[in-house]
Amino acid sequence: MLQGKRIIIGISGGIAAYKSLILIRLFKKAGAEVRVVTTENALWFVTRVSLESLSQNKIYDKVFGPENDYTTEHISLTDWADCVVVAPATANVIGKLANGIADDALSTSLIAFDKKIFIAPAMNCKMFDHFAVQRNLSFLKENDIEIVEPASGYLACGYEGKGRMEEPEEIFARVQHFFSAQDGALKGKKVLITAGPTHEPIDPVRFVGNYSTGKMGFAIASELAQRGAEVTLIAGPVSLPTPPGQINRIDVCTADEMFVAASRAFPGMDAAILTAAVADFKPALTAPQKIKKNDSLPEIKLVLNPDILASLGKAKKESQVLAGFALETDNELANAQKKLKDKNLDFIVLNSLNDAEAGFGGDNNKVTIIDNKNHISGFELKSKKQVAVDVVDKLSQLL
Repeated sequence: MLQGKRIIIGISGGIAAYKSLILIRLFKKAGAEVRVVTTENALWFVTRVSLESLSQNKIYDKVFGPENDYTTEHISLTDWADCVVVAPATANVIGKLANGIADDALSTSLIAFDKKIFIAPAMNCKMFDHFAVQRNLSFLKENDIEIVEPASGYLACGYEGKGRMEEPEEIFARVQHFFSAQDGALKGKKVLITAGPTHEPIDPVRFVGNYSTGKMGFAIASELAQRGAEVTLIAGPVSLPTPPGQINRIDVCTADEMFVAASRAFPGMDAAILTAAVADFKPALTAPQKIKKNDSLPEIKLVLNPDILASLGKAKKESQVLAGFALETDNELANAQKKLKDKNLDFIVLNSLNDAEAGFGGDNNKVTIIDNKNHISGFELKSKKQVAVDVVDKLSQLL
């Protein structure tokens, strides 16, 4: 989706400038054309040779540089580009853009640009919290500049707080989201998502459940909405806000409630991706009052919950696309392929608990996507936002 896109990477003078080299590489690998515009101070942190080697273009760092192709390079360059990504963006550059100041190659190019701009702030936490910086960022947001919020953590200056530039992979994903939404492939498509765990009550204060947080399903719902889909999000008990966009959220608690909601919604959908970690079992009986601790342990008989994915697979029409998730710990590929076939899915997303940074609760996942023609695509460990892009890309192809 980035093949042939023309992207300007703007780099200002901060220690996070080294990350811009990774960002350039990601865009080039995705098939985009990249030109680099820098402030003069940026070249204290990254070299001209590195930037020109990775971008395969000469950089633009002086408004009237002798090597410029045109005396109005900031105009011709911005006419050429589809978007600008400023990473890192210092307080100085943010202030210039917010106040219409154009006094160097980067700020002049930004003022001349009339398409999408992404800003990835990077600075000391005290600078980031300063009222002037926050005012400028708020003003830019109001004017459709997309701010890639910095992360919190250890900073190069020795402080710890919010101000560290977001990782290149996350910035890349945000730009990818933007262009995905432009392609229109999912505009108006109706997609059902289930997300989170289910809680099966033992008594009024205890339940059978699992560690799912719903982050993966909510990331997919967000990505779908950004691409113009109309999303029905059936969420188990999670503490996540509803993503922006055309998302109709239905909150449920138990597997039975999720089964009823999904069964009602699915006939009117173009597709469904079931990410929820539905409890396989529930107590046969729920005690009406709290079970008191005494000398004897209570016996809790478990019965099977309805299989939502299998039920939708039986009801699926030829025009619908149905996908599920498989969380496996052993014989992963074989188990996922069996689930794909048994439940009449178009594709399945296999995620493993064998990677320490992947799985329940975290922000990362490592998946393999397998479709019903046995095409297998494996991906490296990524953020769940980036995994959502891969999953929605697959759905978009099938639709």
